[in-house]
Amino acid sequence: MSEAVVAAYGEHFVRVAVRQRHTTDIVSVITFDYRGVDTLFEELMPFAAVTGVSVLLRPLADERRARPEDRAPGRRIPPPSPTVGLLGVVLCAVLVVVAAETLTHAQVSPGGGFQGGVVAATAVFVLYLATDYRTVDRFRPGLLLEGAEGAGALGYLAVGLAGVASGGAFLLNVLPLGTPGAIFSGGTVLVLNLAVGVEVAGSFVLVVSELLDQTEVIRGRDGRRASSPTASSAGC
Repeated sequence: MSEAVVAAYGEHFVRVAVRQRHTTDIVSVITFDYRGVDTLFEELMPFAAVTGVSVLLRPLADERRARPEDRAPGRRIPPPSPTVGLLGVVLCAVLVVVAAETLTHAQVSPGGGFQGGVVAATAVFVLYLATDYRTVDRFRPGLLLEGAEGAGALGYLAVGLAGVASGGAFLLNVLPLGTPGAIFSGGTVLVLNLAVGVEVAGSFVLVVSELLDQTEVIRGRDGRRASSPTASSAGC
C-alpha cells in the first residue's frame, strides 16, 4: 500500500470519526471499532501465551512447593527494607490510578486497554521489587487473576456477538454514542477497552507469576530448584 493511500485513509478517519462515533481519540476508534476484529486476535495472543506458559511450567509429579533456602555458606540475606516496601505500596497505588485513567479515557485522549493493562500489571511487579516474591504471592489472588483473564477475552467476544444479536455485523457499535469528549462516549469503544485492559493485566501478571514461581518456589524432591521442561529439553 502506497504512502498516498495510507495518508488518504488517515485523513478520511480524521474527518469522519468524531461525527460517526463521537470519539475524539482517532487511534482508539480505529483500533476498537473500524478494525475491531483485528484487535480481537491481538487480544487473544496474550491469552494463548498464558495458556502455553501454564502448561509448560505446571508442577510435575516429582516437584513440590517449598521455601527457597540460601545455600551460600556464611551469607545472610537481609530482610526487605520497610522504607522500600512503603515506597512500593505508594507507587502501586499511583500506578493503579494511572491504569484506571488510561483505561477509561481511551475514547477521549491517548490511551487504551493494552496500555492500561500493562500499567495495572506493573503495579504488582513494583510490589515484588519492593518486597519479595513470597510477600506478593501471599496476597496475589490467583483465581481472581485467572478469572479476569478469561472474563476479558470473553467480554470482547460478548460485545461482538451483541452486534450480531441486534441484527447487524459482528462488533457492530450498538451502545449509545454519547457526547464527543465525554467519558461515556464512543459506544462500545469504552467497553472493549475495559475488556482488553482486564485481559492484558491478568495475562502479564500470570505469566510473570508462573516464571517466578518456577524460579523461587518449585523444588524437586531432592530440594534443588526444579528445572522447567523446556530447560531440560535444551540440556539434552
